[in-house]
Amino acid sequence: MTHRATALCLLLLTFCAVPQDAGAQPPPIPPPVERPDAAQPGDVTPPIVDVEVPRNRGGQPALRIGSNYSLAAGDESPEVAVISGSATIAGHVHGDVVVVLGQLQLASTAVVDGDVVVVGGNATIQSGATVDRDLIVIGGILDAPPGFMPGGEHVAIGSQVLGGDLQALVPWITRGLMWGRLIVPDVLWVWAIVGGFFLLYLLINLIAERPVRACAEVIAAKPLTTFLMGLLVLLLSGPVMLLLTVSVIGIIVVPFVVCALLLAMLVGRVGVARWLGMRVVAEDEPSVAQATRSFVIGFAVLCVGYMIPVLGLMLWASVGVLAIGAGVSSFIAAYRHENPAPPRVEPPPRVEPTIPTTPSGGFGTAPAPGVTQAAAYEPPLSQPPPQAAYVPRIDIRPSPQPAAAVSLAGFPFASFRDRLMAFVLDILLVLIASGLLDLGRNGPRRFLMLLLIYHIGFWTWRATTVGGIICQLRVTLLNGEPPRFIDALVRGLGSILSLAALGLGALWILKDPERQAWHDRIAGTYVVKVPRHFPV
Repeated sequence: MTHRATALCLLLLTFCAVPQDAGAQPPPIPPPVERPDAAQPGDVTPPIVDVEVPRNRGGQPALRIGSNYSLAAGDESPEVAVISGSATIAGHVHGDVVVVLGQLQLASTAVVDGDVVVVGGNATIQSGATVDRDLIVIGGILDAPPGFMPGGEHVAIGSQVLGGDLQALVPWITRGLMWGRLIVPDVLWVWAIVGGFFLLYLLINLIAERPVRACAEVIAAKPLTTFLMGLLVLLLSGPVMLLLTVSVIGIIVVPFVVCALLLAMLVGRVGVARWLGMRVVAEDEPSVAQATRSFVIGFAVLCVGYMIPVLGLMLWASVGVLAIGAGVSSFIAAYRHENPAPPRVEPPPRVEPTIPTTPSGGFGTAPAPGVTQAAAYEPPLSQPPPQAAYVPRIDIRPSPQPAAAVSLAGFPFASFRDRLMAFVLDILLVLIASGLLDLGRNGPRRFLMLLLIYHIGFWTWRATTVGGIICQLRVTLLNGEPPRFIDALVRGLGSILSLAALGLGALWILKDPERQAWHDRIAGTYVVKVPRHFPV
């Protein structure tokens, strides 16, 4: 098969445009012919020239979508393309004849100067028809006389069974998908698929009744938040898969993540149907009968919506996003319920040092009520002041401890403004250091790698960075201890995800009650605000 015929097949399979002959050139205009008597010697008038104008080859190409086409004997056409219809050619076609998901019939008087391509249909050629170039039949059968031979190659791919399957898709494509709806009421095989999904969803509703009810309750409580959660999961699924694939080790996790998303979508879709049914008829108490009733009503409502042009496809996409959001949200809620976070460790109250008292009075006597310790310690006037004696000074102030030994659990969470300021200072510091050391020659990729190494190293070494020291910030675990290297590494890799999602992971601090970003939740860390002169 020529390169031109191969490219033509690819264009047809994608339904992009009417195939054009990329290599064909317009017929050359013949050179002018001068009449012998046009010019005489000494005549100054220009010679009369006769130019032969090429014959018009039938006007515009013929394109039919969803309808049939017929070219009668004696008529001409430059090219013929029919999609979801049949073509009958009895005249002269100067270019190609293409039929997709339809039947082609070439009469005995048919002449085709180009290629003949039939995809998903049968071709019938009568004796006397002429095809000057390639004849290609994909997904159908060719009925031609024994002595018929095209001028080019003769290629047949597939069988009549495949052609019949493709023909069955024509009504759904032309009157369903092209109209923006998924269910065409008068196409029987579509209802067979709908029945299969109904049985599958009904089985999920009966087996996983509690997760389905949890999804329905999540949608009923927070529909907009659930939809945004599904949109966020779909937005981040691609980068997460890419990161897991790049890490090589994470390739093993990719199939489990895909299965988890698929399971969440299935359970979520059943939950959406049940939520719609609960909106129509409320459930009095959780039972199998009422759960089945709500699901059947919701599924019927969705089927009616899928039949509406334009709205059906939009409804299907919206239900998918809402289903994923409901599945993920209910899973997170169930995980938190089964694994509650331990209470934060509060620091013990500080005890002020006091001077010991004795019941005998004099030095160390307990002061009277309302009298301060300093006023109580006054020697009586009748007695001479005691002789000054050397008393060793005992420093009762707590000795400073290293930062690693001080619990950070009792300090307040850092605000978004302080964390942003510390991050900006760290970026400036890394920029200056990379410029002085000439480490940023490879552009932004090298700079981002240096910034990641800088943060992971400082989090492991001092539980903060230089910007964090200036803004009085520390990174801590839930028990108040500083992060280990593995915690810092997971937090650093998670920060890439937070920034890659258009910064949504960092902006999550503004709405999180514990001021955690996505990478904090992944690594199980918090950022707290410490007082001034806190030991580093």
